[in-house]
Amino acid sequence: MNEFKLPASMKEDEKELLLAQLENLIEQTYSVEKEYIALTSSYNQLQSLIKQIIEALPNALWVLNEEGSVFLHNSEAEALDGLLNRINLNLHETEVAFKERNFLVKITHNDSKTIISATDITEQKRKERLASMGQMAAHLAHEIRNPIGSIALLVSSLAKRVMPKNQPIVDEIRRSLFRVERIIKTTLMYSKGVQPVRTKITLDQLEKECQAAVDCYSYTKNIRIHYAFSNITIDADLGLLSLALQNLIFNAIDAIEESDEDEGDIWIRTESYHEGILFSIEDSGVPIEHSDQLFEAFHTTKTKGHGLGLILTRQIVEAHGGTIQIEIQPKKFKIYLPLQA
Repeated sequence: MNEFKLPASMKEDEKELLLAQLENLIEQTYSVEKEYIALTSSYNQLQSLIKQIIEALPNALWVLNEEGSVFLHNSEAEALDGLLNRINLNLHETEVAFKERNFLVKITHNDSKTIISATDITEQKRKERLASMGQMAAHLAHEIRNPIGSIALLVSSLAKRVMPKNQPIVDEIRRSLFRVERIIKTTLMYSKGVQPVRTKITLDQLEKECQAAVDCYSYTKNIRIHYAFSNITIDADLGLLSLALQNLIFNAIDAIEESDEDEGDIWIRTESYHEGILFSIEDSGVPIEHSDQLFEAFHTTKTKGHGLGLILTRQIVEAHGGTIQIEIQPKKFKIYLPLQA
């Protein structure tokens, strides 16, 4: 490497001044390089932080260049491939349906960039729809309750005068009225909420309530119901708890009715379990479908269901401080209740 040499014609003081200036320039160069490195590091850290923030957002996010190309997006946006093409960029806020889901889209224009966010509001829309359906159902239940009461009185009067050969017709009308009255009661209870009034009850009382309800329920097949209730006393609301068990028994009856067999069995058992009582309801009917949607309001797979029985059953059980579980194979519902409040 050639060494740098100063011209021989330069004076000593000029040489010293030039060397000092060169040394100062070298120091400034090193200083600028350090600042550049520090600035680059800060920029990279800022970029990493921005990416982390964007990835942490629960909604999809796109940042577009002035010509419409994607400058930046997060993984939520990447997972919604095709949604961006459906968005009208001239709007500030809109709702877009995409792949059976609903998204609230907000658009902001900032200098040469366009920022688009899409939030999944499917669950919110579902809850709004269920609330609306609940209000409508409660209103209809109120309107239907009075004429149903009048019909029930007329049927009671008719039962005293009917000819013996026509008695089965009257009995079927009574069972149909029982079903309608039960739907009305369930709907109003769901709309108002469950408030148990606890008293000391025995499981014998609970069994008699269930048997009486089954006697009023209409079904066509030979269904054997096996009760195995322990002789235990618990703190519970007799009316609500019997309603919860009846819902599960009626579901079991309907499952057998929908099966290909001409007969079926239902087993209802109780046993002591960790300072509480465990109920199990098992049947030989058709298997459970869509178990993840069983406790969703107004959702039913039955031909004659209204979609509130199971969710009301869960509300009653939880209001008593208990839990309810489902077993798929063999098909079984399990309810655990504490003995005391």
